[in-house]
Amino acid sequence: MFDRLEDLIIRFEEIMGELNEPTVTNDQTRFRKLMKEQNDLAPIVDAYKEYKSQKQNVEDSVSMLEEESDEEMRELLKEELNSSKARITELEQELKILLLPTDPNDDKNIVVEIRGGAGGDEAALFAAEIYRMYARYAERNRWKVEMISLNENGIGGFKEAVFMINGQGAFSKLKYESGVHRVQRVPETESGGRIHTSTITVAVMPEAEEVDVELDMNDCKFDVFRASGNGGQCVNTTDSAVRLTHIPTGIVISCQDEKSQLKNKDKALRVLRAKLYELECAKQHDAEAEARRSQVGTGDRSEKIRTYNFPQGRVTDHRIKLTLHKLDSIMDGEIQELIDSLIAADQAAKLSNLQEQY
Repeated sequence: MFDRLEDLIIRFEEIMGELNEPTVTNDQTRFRKLMKEQNDLAPIVDAYKEYKSQKQNVEDSVSMLEEESDEEMRELLKEELNSSKARITELEQELKILLLPTDPNDDKNIVVEIRGGAGGDEAALFAAEIYRMYARYAERNRWKVEMISLNENGIGGFKEAVFMINGQGAFSKLKYESGVHRVQRVPETESGGRIHTSTITVAVMPEAEEVDVELDMNDCKFDVFRASGNGGQCVNTTDSAVRLTHIPTGIVISCQDEKSQLKNKDKALRVLRAKLYELECAKQHDAEAEARRSQVGTGDRSEKIRTYNFPQGRVTDHRIKLTLHKLDSIMDGEIQELIDSLIAADQAAKLSNLQEQY
């Protein structure tokens, strides 16, 4: 580990040298690549420099203790020695986590699909609430939410919602949300007061750039149709809505959120690239099945990941066996504690897997 850390410090100094060159901004692609690499390496370099500083403090304290006879000074040196030893232990763990392989998609925007499952109208109503939960979480992170397509059920529920969240690190935070979300509560339409169980599915996909996916436009069929929905200019008056069919895979995407047909086409293509990229990533994950088993679930739509129990006011994440009795705040978008716990569990699983390899 320490040989690798020394190599990273050398690479960090090389990057800083290149960034100080007067002509570095002439090539914007190279400049952006260097800046990203610098940002990725900076936390590791800072932690390792502090680690070496604390190691030096330990050596200095031990040396001074051997020579010091004053009891008061010896107590102070012992305190400093113990503090440095404790910090070294913390930094070793931090460095192990920082050196774990990172997901290349973590910094990307995301495409999210929410679909009502078992439970009819109740599932659709819950799908709308989960959409609001993610929208509120995005708002807290100052991310932008763009609706792509929405299929409502007439009573405020969502049969299906496809939307994008644009923001730094959106995928790194929300990639653990893919799977089946289960709700247990008494529906408003239930006169007998019986608790019903309904489900929805959530799929979170990183937005793919053109370099990530080779897309042959000859494989794409576009149909235009008249947008429908609640009021607004251009609804029911112009053929601005777009239906995109990808012939080889049969993937169909509809987009009618924008007034412009060209903008709807662009959004539909962005969703298609994300879906094709997800298919490609799934193939790679299957090829790396052993590595995937060591991680917290991040993609299987059939996996039941979480239960929202309204009568008891609790949310349980089944993957990490975590229960929080703060359902109201979670439904209002305060899901950071859940996300942090999932990230910590994923890192622990990866560390354990690495230790087994060595």
